[in-house]
Amino acid sequence: MSRTRPGYGRRRAGTAAGSGITAVLAAAALLLPGAPAHADTAPAPTNEIPATATPALVTGLDEPVAADGSAADAARGHLAAKRDRYHIPDPGKDLTAGRTDSEGGRETVRLRQNYRGVPVLGGEYVVRMERKAGKRTVTGTSGRYFTRLDLDTVQPEVSEAVAIDRAVGAVVSQLGAGPLTRPAQDAPKGSATLTGEAQGLVVLPQGKGVLTRHITVTGVGPADGRPVKQEVYVDARSGFPVLQYSGIKSFGATGTAAGATTDAADASGTTAQQLVVKGAGTRYNGEKTEVNLYQGTDGAYQMIDYSKRPATSPFSGTLLATYDARGREASSASGTWPSGIKTFRSTTTDLGAEFTDSGAIDAHWAAGKVYDYYFSKFGRDSLDGKGGFVNSLVGVVNNGRPFNNAFWDGQKMVYGQGGDGYHTFSADTDVVGHEMTHGVVEHSANLVYVGQSGAINEAVADYFGNAIDLEANGVSMDDPDAALLGEDLCTAMAPRECALRDLDDGATTQDDFVGVTLRGDNGGVHLNSTIFSGALWDIRQNLGADLADRIVYRALTAYMTPLDGFTDGRAAVTAAARELGATKAQMAVVEDAFTEHGIIDGWEKGLGIDADTLIPDVNITGTGVGAGKGWYAVSRSGADGSEPYSVWAGRTDGKGAPQLVSGNTGNYAVYADTDGTTVAWAEYGPQSIAIKVRPLAGGLERTVEASGTALTSLAVDGDHVVYSLIDPYTGGEHVAYIDLRSGSTGFVDNADHALSTALPSVRNGKIAYAKMWPERDGYRLGAEVFDTATGTKTLLPGDPAETMGVGQTAVTDDGVLWLRDVDIQDGGKASLERVNTDGSNPVTVLPEAGEGSLYGYSLTASDDAVTVVSMPPATSWSNATLPKLFQVAPDGKGGPKRVSCGRGDQIFPAADTGKRVLWLDGTTGATHLVTRARPAGTC
Repeated sequence: MSRTRPGYGRRRAGTAAGSGITAVLAAAALLLPGAPAHADTAPAPTNEIPATATPALVTGLDEPVAADGSAADAARGHLAAKRDRYHIPDPGKDLTAGRTDSEGGRETVRLRQNYRGVPVLGGEYVVRMERKAGKRTVTGTSGRYFTRLDLDTVQPEVSEAVAIDRAVGAVVSQLGAGPLTRPAQDAPKGSATLTGEAQGLVVLPQGKGVLTRHITVTGVGPADGRPVKQEVYVDARSGFPVLQYSGIKSFGATGTAAGATTDAADASGTTAQQLVVKGAGTRYNGEKTEVNLYQGTDGAYQMIDYSKRPATSPFSGTLLATYDARGREASSASGTWPSGIKTFRSTTTDLGAEFTDSGAIDAHWAAGKVYDYYFSKFGRDSLDGKGGFVNSLVGVVNNGRPFNNAFWDGQKMVYGQGGDGYHTFSADTDVVGHEMTHGVVEHSANLVYVGQSGAINEAVADYFGNAIDLEANGVSMDDPDAALLGEDLCTAMAPRECALRDLDDGATTQDDFVGVTLRGDNGGVHLNSTIFSGALWDIRQNLGADLADRIVYRALTAYMTPLDGFTDGRAAVTAAARELGATKAQMAVVEDAFTEHGIIDGWEKGLGIDADTLIPDVNITGTGVGAGKGWYAVSRSGADGSEPYSVWAGRTDGKGAPQLVSGNTGNYAVYADTDGTTVAWAEYGPQSIAIKVRPLAGGLERTVEASGTALTSLAVDGDHVVYSLIDPYTGGEHVAYIDLRSGSTGFVDNADHALSTALPSVRNGKIAYAKMWPERDGYRLGAEVFDTATGTKTLLPGDPAETMGVGQTAVTDDGVLWLRDVDIQDGGKASLERVNTDGSNPVTVLPEAGEGSLYGYSLTASDDAVTVVSMPPATSWSNATLPKLFQVAPDGKGGPKRVSCGRGDQIFPAADTGKRVLWLDGTTGATHLVTRARPAGTC
């Protein structure tokens, strides 16, 4: 079943106060529950962490198992026979056979955990065996089997249809958060769509387990039109989306695909040699090269390479094909195929400049080099190890403009057209190697593309992508630019200035690890990857290419499992090196490489922040923070993240203990806010979302409204609660309000589908919000104030025809503040505007350009200070591109000052009184509720 939601008013992707951003937690808290210490021998685990009693790594075994029967049956038999060691009650019932890889006499069996027939996310256990002289022995095991799962039921209370709607709404909230902006190129409403498709039930291995419906949401990003493939996990009891992350594995994805057309079927009965025609072309670097083509029945020479197939089986085994996707939108190639797409083709085998400039020559040539590398080095037949097709789409764009990126979507490689100083992204062999290696990872360890496991996924793709690049192009490891990735993509910049990553950047966990939410980089998959890939590259530099490549490949395919973190990855590589016969000196090289990059047990404990922690490890998926008059309100889960969220309140100065405000009904209480007197929140239930309030001083909670569709941006002040509802028909939003005294409700825009209103704030009965409306010649944008007492609306100053974006609003005793973007070419800078609530006395507090300007993304304000979330555009991931907090006086005097100098995400700021501000901080890799009473100043 699938559900489509059209897009309308877009909001720039990222964090907005009160929006549904997913905060990434520490690996051990959200996705990666701890496992016992790694064991070099067979003994049972020496320590027990609540999530599992099964050892994460056992090596040095030589234990016979049944030689007859399948490898999977032998592996499960071993686990059953050693139940005291592995603590897996019924391997035959609880472990489903995944893939078995055989290499020489070695067998690697991957067994996937299920709980009462439901798959467990990342639950996978590996058994390694050897076959000699008709006998089979187990040599070791590794992975995660979650022994503490204890769900009352595996029957969902939330319907599939509701889960899809909630998932699509969560994606709209996360990717469409931030300033309200015009649709791309003034596209008509409904031009962009997001579609949810149910993938079945999945247990998240948090604590005793969380039953979820897994929904994959694909389509066009509501903010920027980029391709979307979000994996969303919706709590099956309450319908709250507890986890979402991108399934697109970008640089900065068998079988014949629907919509893709070739003439291969016309070659029936022809041998493989006759299918291969030699063509010639020129790569971007000017090098003449030979490429394999296929001549179809129409006489055209297509970019199809049949040379990897056995001569006796022309229609089985590996096929490499390169498709002409020039001018196609990247969103149409993510998780699907653009209709009618065809392979690049020519009337002659001499491929001219068009094939060079499009990137087709480089993509086709490099795909062959990557295949040959894995086959010749490791005997791996294609990305899936089973001779699967290798398809490349070259030349996609984004909203008709250059798409300077490349990605693997689970099926194929997709390369952007390039522009603005970049070649097509297939122009660098390490990019092709990187994306194709994502396919190898997916068909082996399948490292979950989130947090540390996602960073290892990226690190391995970088390592092999670069190794293949050097080998294919005859570059020595001694070359000063050997460790650079993407260095050949630029049309003018030198390699070192052009490169997107450097494996010799010396990154360490203590100096360079960046704690980041799932907001933009899936929890730091690119930001933190060079910490791990740097260690791998050091091993290659010191042990030599051949041994290092074999060690890393063996670690990936036989030791690593989906939820491995950095220290797990170290253990896997070390164990693989030992298995492959590394000497004592070589083992020291491996160990030292990881130690020098700070990948040691307990490294996370050394991370710190320069703010006061109010609640550590809140273990929530980014449902925001509220504050007012010395009090805060925030959602909070249990220590293991499995408990449904409840709302807690406490003093912003940290005195006293936080108190539980909402009841714990099994539903999720989220988007909490307080004005210091009342706490308001939304409670997700299986059929509807209730809006509830309760006096901070105590008393009964009461339901004041209910919604059947997703909502965000909830705020309370005095007698009024405001929030933004996502329009199920347009994908836009409508600001709604509730009068707590009279019980009356309404919309500031009458829920008119032609309008979009968002980012509300409220004070003394005045509601401010961003507004977009259509005119004959295009859309208009502005900030507006609605007076609940009189029903009058006041459009605030600023030419609506010139305004390209309106950011978060805030109402204070002195008037209204909001962010305004006029120049969309400056990467997202915005001015900070202030005006009286009646529209008089307009003042630009911070300019959009020049000294004091910020990449204004969101804001919060007290009567004494304004705190702005500044988020620069990200051409590549770095700490400088993460959201940071700046504070400025309401009159702008003194300019903006950094609130905190932390190097991680700083999101969901909530202003208290004076200069105090609270926020959710991701610096340590966990998410903490923190506060500062005054700015840190200059960082």
